[in-house]
Amino acid sequence: MALIGNMLRALLLGTALAAAPVAAQQGTQPVASGAPPRAPFDDKVVRQGDHVINDFRFASGEVLPQLRMHYRTIGKPHRDAQGRVDNAVMILHGTGGSGAQFLQPHFANELYGPGQPLDANRYFIILPDNIGHGGSSKPSDGMRMSFPRYDYDDMVEAQRRMLVDGLKVDRLRLIFGTSMGCMHIFVWGQKRPDFAQAMMPMACQAVAIAGRNRLWRKGAMEGIRADPAWRGGNYTDQPLMGLRVASSLSVIAGTPPWWAQANYPTRDAADAYWRERFDRDIGARDANDFLYQLDSSRNYDPSAGLERITTPMTWINSADDFINPPELGLAEESMKQLKTTRYVLIPSSADTRGHSTHTWARFWTKELVDLLARSEKR
Repeated sequence: MALIGNMLRALLLGTALAAAPVAAQQGTQPVASGAPPRAPFDDKVVRQGDHVINDFRFASGEVLPQLRMHYRTIGKPHRDAQGRVDNAVMILHGTGGSGAQFLQPHFANELYGPGQPLDANRYFIILPDNIGHGGSSKPSDGMRMSFPRYDYDDMVEAQRRMLVDGLKVDRLRLIFGTSMGCMHIFVWGQKRPDFAQAMMPMACQAVAIAGRNRLWRKGAMEGIRADPAWRGGNYTDQPLMGLRVASSLSVIAGTPPWWAQANYPTRDAADAYWRERFDRDIGARDANDFLYQLDSSRNYDPSAGLERITTPMTWINSADDFINPPELGLAEESMKQLKTTRYVLIPSSADTRGHSTHTWARFWTKELVDLLARSEKR
């Protein structure tokens, strides 16, 4: 109770939330609940729980005796005449994030309240922490570099097991995903084309991660490995020199150019922002966890099977996204195979947030409403 109460107070103060690990449990059990938050979903309870998957086999062949999938939920499941949950929405976070990020005001206050697109009186909203992130199983729990080398296929399968075996959800009204979660949707759409009634991927491409996108990731990983203090992952204290390299690249990759110039137009202003933003980023990192998070994208490439995606989908990218630069024309090429997809490119402005525009709901709420409407009868 205290954990979620504190979390919700942080939400109402506009504070970014961090996932708190909890002890592993067998099966799916609630581990915390909170008092109803104030506006916009003043009569809802955010709940946290774990689903533990026994003997989870990774694509690498490695097996983890117990894989913990942590999650948050808002709202209640509704069952149809056949007893199946028909109102579940799963929202997937990006690299290094957690489901807690979707409780921030610029996302939650636009979506979950009464009459809003994902009104929690109507939908059962599921916010998982993916493998290697937040309160789910990850290298920093103790296994360090002995943790199985997971990839996006593993992460999607763990999501499915959490839904079907844990929460008893075998179909989703919507999968929404940002960045890494966006890429997970392209995996979902090919591997389980009938699992979701609609899908909304934001801020990614449907091709292998290469070019500049791979370069900054590779530089971040190599920066950590090159630090003598990393010691092959067996460090006592965080390898700060390596993390400085990795965190610096991450901050630069996520910074929107127009917004940054408009808000920090002088050297001193930019320097002050850098110190605050960098300190916040590096303070939240564990070196091994970050390595695994970045490495998990190594074999992502849905391009050969895009025609298998038949779910109604709205795919949204941002014109000022350093990580997914639109001038490459990759999305337009992918769209030739995506017959049920609407593609939207949000124009850059002094207000858009580059790669992070994906969690500023005011820029794309109308597209979500449209997607829900056109997928209603599927």
